[in-house]
Amino acid sequence: MPNTAMTARAAAIMEQPGSWQIVDVEPGEPRVGEVLVRFKAAGLCHSDAHAASGAMPVSQLPLIGGHEGSGVVERVGPGVDRLAPGDRVAAQFVPSCGRCPNCRRGRMNMCDLAVFGLAGSMPDGTYRARIDGREAGQMTMLGTFAERAVVSQYSLVPIPDDVSFEAAALVSCGVLTGWGSAVNAAGVSAGDTVIVMGTGGVGMNALQGAAARGAAHVIAVDPVPFKQEAAREFGATAAFGTVAEAADHARLATGGQGADSAIVCVGNLKPGHVAEAVAAIGRGSTVVVTGIGDASEVGLPISLWELAMTEKRIQGTLYGTHTPGDGIPRLLEMYKAGRLKLDELITRRYKLDEIGAAYEDLHAGRIIRGVVLHGDEAGAG
Repeated sequence: MPNTAMTARAAAIMEQPGSWQIVDVEPGEPRVGEVLVRFKAAGLCHSDAHAASGAMPVSQLPLIGGHEGSGVVERVGPGVDRLAPGDRVAAQFVPSCGRCPNCRRGRMNMCDLAVFGLAGSMPDGTYRARIDGREAGQMTMLGTFAERAVVSQYSLVPIPDDVSFEAAALVSCGVLTGWGSAVNAAGVSAGDTVIVMGTGGVGMNALQGAAARGAAHVIAVDPVPFKQEAAREFGATAAFGTVAEAADHARLATGGQGADSAIVCVGNLKPGHVAEAVAAIGRGSTVVVTGIGDASEVGLPISLWELAMTEKRIQGTLYGTHTPGDGIPRLLEMYKAGRLKLDELITRRYKLDEIGAAYEDLHAGRIIRGVVLHGDEAGAG
């Protein structure tokens, strides 16, 4: 009998390290608690580049990339009670089941189902997508670099009809992560002095979050002049190319005390970045580690004596310490009200076939956020 399985185009890596290849994928059929989504837009996040380089280990190859995105539900499997065909949705790269101990405690960004993220499987540990007959993983259980994908209902959030797929895609990862890094993880208060290291698709939103909380001094750090200039549009009161310059500025602004918080949003995180941030903050202040780097790197070159004697705190954050099902709709409401910049984050739009060039632009610092548009959206973009 002829093979009548649905196919879709996708960007995938076949090995680690590897480059993005445009392939045909069979997305599969939704099973219990799963839905088939037609993705419309996908954001270009550095985390996918870490998967391609091998810095982020994945357990299933081939791997369909993409974890920042939005689209429309086309079909639902048995037992789906959160979504219906035709619903517009944003992806959330950490699912929220609502039942595990972390979800019950209100820490839905730490849902137990996240253990399947690096496996790229569904919550039951099995795979839906196939490439050339081989089971394929989906980045963080999503795979938004595919035109269509089967995903868990726990990995999707309904979005309003009056926001664009591009805006919803951005909020699904980078915007929520950056905003929450300032508002939740750093706990920025009115009058604070805040340093944000790295002003890409995450860091620009840490700037927005710090400014919205009333920080008096919001200091951006990025080696790329174009991003330093753009940072002022997103709430920075000053911008520098090095952390040393930013730290000097913070000390001048605080009578020598240093910043109240430093948020590290560097796309390729190194231990030295965290050490620089620790040196830039004052006593009793906080460094928030948002960016990621090579998973095999361990250790921080900081003085443990100084850490104890100054009560400085190093705080990790996942998804900006947000509940994604709540945070995504709230930030979209702020966007609709003109209180959050989203469209301005998009430097360039790409077709799926241009994903290699898109990541070259990202690594070269030529974009704040790039967006891949699928299908009809690509034609309109």
